[in-house]
Amino acid sequence: MYGFILLALLFIGVFIWQKQARHKKRIKYIENYFFHKGIRKKVSTKYPHLTDDQLDLVFNALRDYFHSCLLAKNKIVAMPSQVVDDAWHEFILSTRFYSMFCTKSLGRFLHHTPTEAMSSPTYAQEGIKRAWRLACAKEGINPKKPITLPLLFAIDSQLNINNGFIYQLNCIDANNKGNGSDNCASHIGCSSGCSGDSGADSSSSFGSSCSGDSDGGGSDCGGGCGGD
Repeated sequence: MYGFILLALLFIGVFIWQKQARHKKRIKYIENYFFHKGIRKKVSTKYPHLTDDQLDLVFNALRDYFHSCLLAKNKIVAMPSQVVDDAWHEFILSTRFYSMFCTKSLGRFLHHTPTEAMSSPTYAQEGIKRAWRLACAKEGINPKKPITLPLLFAIDSQLNINNGFIYQLNCIDANNKGNGSDNCASHIGCSSGCSGDSGADSSSSFGSSCSGDSDGGGSDCGGGCGGD
């Protein structure tokens, strides 16, 4: 009896170790992945004002996004950046490279669905909040009281991306812009509204989002975002 219990515990321990080792391997693969120069060239063509260092920043942010999708498993993760979303699009078009990357980094194919195909605003809210939490966690930022924006939420503004998604640290700053183009980061970090905000609309559109499936089937993503 005791032998059986010890054997079962050993089996569970080995299983957990293998799972953790596989997870670490996937994170390392994402962090060290080299994007094909053709993908980089297409992004550069679309955004000719970007320097080489700024293009590096775009692809670093794309790695951050895939890192978030890995941690979220099959749950929706919104894409907060226009320029990173465009880089993702170009990567997807390199079907062989993208498929291989997904298998090695995520263990599944990561689909992308444009904003217009979304069906429910609830999914959009879940996706952007999850993206915010995971991006903040990666950079050691308090998601409810941020003092800076994580790269994925800051990059469109930093790189002066035309029609990019711009975020402010608090709702008051976003509202004072007066043009409706800025999104409130601190509101995203609160589950039921932020104390002292000025009523920024939490249903704003946020780029694109992803979710994955392990069996090749579809998955649902929604409202104001992109995804599978």
